[in-house]
Amino acid sequence: MTFAVHAIRFASRPGVRGQHFLGHDDRSGEPHPTAYYVWLARSDAHTVVVDAGIDPARPVPIDGLVFHGSPTDGLASLGVGPGDVDHVVLTHLHYDHTGTVAAFPSARYVVQRAELDYWTGPVAARIRREHWLVSRDDLAHLTGPARDRLDLVDGSAEIVPGLEVHHVGGHTAGMQVVRVETASGPLVLASDAAHFHENLDADRPPPILHSVPGVHAAFDRLVELAETVVPGHDPEVVESRGGGDVVRLA
Repeated sequence: MTFAVHAIRFASRPGVRGQHFLGHDDRSGEPHPTAYYVWLARSDAHTVVVDAGIDPARPVPIDGLVFHGSPTDGLASLGVGPGDVDHVVLTHLHYDHTGTVAAFPSARYVVQRAELDYWTGPVAARIRREHWLVSRDDLAHLTGPARDRLDLVDGSAEIVPGLEVHHVGGHTAGMQVVRVETASGPLVLASDAAHFHENLDADRPPPILHSVPGVHAAFDRLVELAETVVPGHDPEVVESRGGGDVVRLA
């Protein structure tokens, strides 16, 4: 079974290179914007959303973020309502990937067990409660009202025919990526396993990470999974396909 895959850019933020790559060089002060995405994969039988983005109606712990719309607005532009979605794959549980989890009334949520265990376990408990990387409200929804629709994965799994998740770690303890079969061949939605093409091309980790060796291992795994790897925060994902906030990838 093959899927049509779309990228939905719901927000962007200005920045400089030094914010995005581990270590500094003489280009660290150059402009380097960030894009924020959710992803839609549709087959004849399934509608899958990858990551839940940020809800613009809620406060966000980051300066300079410019919303282009909400993630659900982007889905609506493709004719998809929250009730049409049967699976939401959360690549990890950082706040900018979980913000609309409560919007999908019947979807099953797919999370790596290692990711949920980390953010609900003793290590995360030592981090101040309002730690900016995670939303306690979103975690509470997943472990409370949505608990019966939460599928915890250990490693790799086929979620529906033609769409798999693979634990890669690195960025977070339970970082997972999504491999999707399309009419033009498989592609991998890397999310934050590789924020930008340059992470992979230059073998440079991002500065927010769980493990440096884990990030490099994740880079290797990405290129093993498919020739086409779509990074998670690179404006070029849409700009190289004509611009706009909603583009078809395959």
